Amino acid sequence: MPFLIRYLKFMLMNTKILWADDEIDLLKPHILFLKSKGYDVIPAMSGMEALEILKTEFVNIIFLDENMPGLSGLETLQRLKKDYPHIPIVMITKSEEEHIMEDAIGSNIADYLIKPVNPNQILLCLKKNIDNKKLVSEKVTSNYQQSFRELSMRISDRLSVPEWEELYKELVNWELQIEKIEDESVTEMLAAQKEEANVQFCKFVQRNYLDWVNGRSEEKPLQSHTVLKEKLFPTLNEQKSTFLFVIDNLRYDQWRSIYPMVHDYYYIQDESLCYSILPTATHYARNALFSGLMPSMIAKKYPQFWLNEGDNGSKNQFEEQLLGEYLKRYGKNIKYSYHKILNADFAKKVFDNFHQMLNNPLNVIVFNFVDMLSHAGTDVNVVRELADDEKSYRSVTASWFANSVLFDMIKWLSERKIPVMITTDHGTIKVDRALKMVGERDLNTNLRYKVGRSSMDYPAKEVFEIKNPDDAFLPKENMTQRFIFATKSDFFAYQNNFNQYVNLYKNTFQHGGISMEEMMIPFVILAPKQ
Repeated sequence: MPFLIRYLKFMLMNTKILWADDEIDLLKPHILFLKSKGYDVIPAMSGMEALEILKTEFVNIIFLDENMPGLSGLETLQRLKKDYPHIPIVMITKSEEEHIMEDAIGSNIADYLIKPVNPNQILLCLKKNIDNKKLVSEKVTSNYQQSFRELSMRISDRLSVPEWEELYKELVNWELQIEKIEDESVTEMLAAQKEEANVQFCKFVQRNYLDWVNGRSEEKPLQSHTVLKEKLFPTLNEQKSTFLFVIDNLRYDQWRSIYPMVHDYYYIQDESLCYSILPTATHYARNALFSGLMPSMIAKKYPQFWLNEGDNGSKNQFEEQLLGEYLKRYGKNIKYSYHKILNADFAKKVFDNFHQMLNNPLNVIVFNFVDMLSHAGTDVNVVRELADDEKSYRSVTASWFANSVLFDMIKWLSERKIPVMITTDHGTIKVDRALKMVGERDLNTNLRYKVGRSSMDYPAKEVFEIKNPDDAFLPKENMTQRFIFATKSDFFAYQNNFNQYVNLYKNTFQHGGISMEEMMIPFVILAPKQ
């Protein structure tokens, strides 16, 4: 109980500073200045006295003189870091010797100041280390509120393909900034704006998609079946090796969340948003990526490499062969490798073989983790709780990447100055509204798109219908077959057991339909840092 009382008192007090310096009497002007700014300063004449004070006092930050008699500043620092690792420590010293700076900085100090220090230096140091979160929060909130009106006006305009890409990048940028300040009202404000953007984006896609895939539009995005030809093929060189990493199901915001780690080894030479074809699902989008063809064209040209919805077996088991045919069609008669990684053990085996792969002008490696994460979120309660919102979904992805063999591969390639490209086949969206539908027993299981006969019953005004699959270069197994796509954050649920479906799948991450998150996906070219 005494501990709890002391803690509650501490929470209600001004910011407390423990300042340890054997010449503390000379610092009275600084202490009075800080008190006038609302800070409480506890003086200590030695390192030992500082350690004794901390046994009974909570403090927010410690100022520590490096050159004290008895227990030196660096020795006190080691004791403090061991017993009070959560308290930021600022080292203050007269010496500018490099080894002292290195020892202090190597001990993970909050700041390093050289005497004589003036009051404003101290004040700046405190704001940076104590008030930083509050100041950043206020600034981000203010900046977003100023941008809100301008973003809303752009969302309501009839935007072009490049303008939609720029808008989505801006929304993601705000999302990544706002998640750090943990302001629920601003988070909800952005979520509502992003939802409205998705409403307009879905209308944009519905107006233009068939023109894009049929070549009837002068302005069309890079799509799954054209991106390698435009971005990868021009860079291929017999004398150099390039690595293409395809991270299945990687959204643009997830890419931006892992980029700070990549940035230590590579800089972005080009970051484009390309559009996944419909359906935004591995069966269609990734086969299109590796073949350079739309799905119905694959089925006609390479029937041995295409499986329809009702066929047994993996729908993506021929990606390596399709890539080989793609390269040949464009005169790229080069040696290449292809690996699909489903677990860490196989990833390590592939990594062990990297030296030999440097002899190939092209190496393609598919990582399936993010896709498995989204599916596990539906089936496994623990995973669902770990990634139950946008922020945690990004966080789990970043945590995986930081400890993955993929990151080890990227670091290894950076040391050897090997260019790297990163992309995906499609993204995902968190679904929250169920659309009732009725279909036959053999209907496909995906929640964001359905393939079936005209006997399917669904709210036609709420979906994007492609009544003739030929129009969208989709396989057509019978005369009455059609595709329907959920838009925004909707998902299909059968009329029978409707409530059960809703409880099971609401607030899970799904793909296959139309949304910014599913369709606008990153293609990044990375150049190694010299």
